[in-house]
Amino acid sequence: MQTTLKTPVTLTGEGLHSGRPARITLAPAPADSGIVFRRTDAVEGDPRVPARWDATVHAPLCTLLVNGDGVSVSTVEHVMAALAGLGVHNALIDVSGPEVPILDGSAAPFVKAILRAGIAPLDAPLMALRILKPVEVRDSEAVARLEPASELRIDFEIDFEDAAIGHQVRSLDMANGAFVRELCDSRTFCRRSDVEYMHAHGLALGGTMENAVVVDGDAVLSPGGLRHADEPVRHKMLDALGDLALAGGPILGRYIGVRSGHTLTNKLLRALFATPGAAEWVECDAEALRRLPGVGVSLADLAAVA
Repeated sequence: MQTTLKTPVTLTGEGLHSGRPARITLAPAPADSGIVFRRTDAVEGDPRVPARWDATVHAPLCTLLVNGDGVSVSTVEHVMAALAGLGVHNALIDVSGPEVPILDGSAAPFVKAILRAGIAPLDAPLMALRILKPVEVRDSEAVARLEPASELRIDFEIDFEDAAIGHQVRSLDMANGAFVRELCDSRTFCRRSDVEYMHAHGLALGGTMENAVVVDGDAVLSPGGLRHADEPVRHKMLDALGDLALAGGPILGRYIGVRSGHTLTNKLLRALFATPGAAEWVECDAEALRRLPGVGVSLADLAAVA
C-alpha cells in the first residue's frame, strides 16, 4: 500500500551553499505521483522537478536534481532519506529557492515534522525494485554495489586520516523504523581545512559547526561533540538511503558502499537500470510490506533522538 502525508508541513532554515534563507513545504500527493519538488520562485520553465535518478547531475557536496527546462533543486538527500526511511511514497515538495535548507545537517528535523503531521495510507498497490543480480561501480578506491536481498540492507565503510573519524564500518537492516532510531539524527561532516577552503572559494557558505560535524585531526570542533561515536559512517548511510530513493520506489536489496558518495551512488543506479535482468519491479505483498523502512514507526521511535 502506498502512502502520503496527512497534512502539509513547513520548515525554514538556510541553504548550505548560499547561506540564504530557504523554506520547504511537504504536502500530500495522490497515489503514483511519487516525490516531486516544485520551485515556488521559478519564473520560466516547468517549476516541477521529479525526484528521480535520471534527473540527477553531478554536483560537489550534495545531490542536485535538474528537469528538462533547467530548473534545479539541490541538497535533496536528507529530505529524501526522511521520506524513504518513514515509508512515504508520494509528496509534493515546494521549495522557495534553488536548495533545500540544511537545518541541523541531518534528517531528524524532517522526520520529526513528518511524523507529527502524520502519514496516510493510499488505496493503491506499492511497487518495489527487487535486485536480481549484483551490479557494482568503482572510482579508484570507492565502491558502490547492489546485490540481491529480501529487504533493504545498507553496509558502509569509510576511512579518513583524521583520528576523530578514522576507520568506521556499520551494517543495518533498514526495516521497521531502523532509520529513525539509528541514522536520522546523524549530521554531515567535514574537516576544518575543507571548511576553510570551501568558504574561500564561495562554497558551503551556509555550513557552520551547528549544522555539521567539523573535525581537526583527533578533535571534534562542533559544540556538543558527536551524537554517536560513529556518526560519520551513519551519516553516509543516511545519504545513501536518500540517494537510493531516487530509484522511484523502495529497493529490495543490499547496498554496499566503501568510501562512496552521492555521485557514485547515482552512477550505481544508472548502471542498475542499464543492465538487463539486474532488477525488476514487483508488487509488494503483505510479507514484503512488513520488511520495508518506516512500517510501524511512530513518534515513540524518536525518543532516543529527540
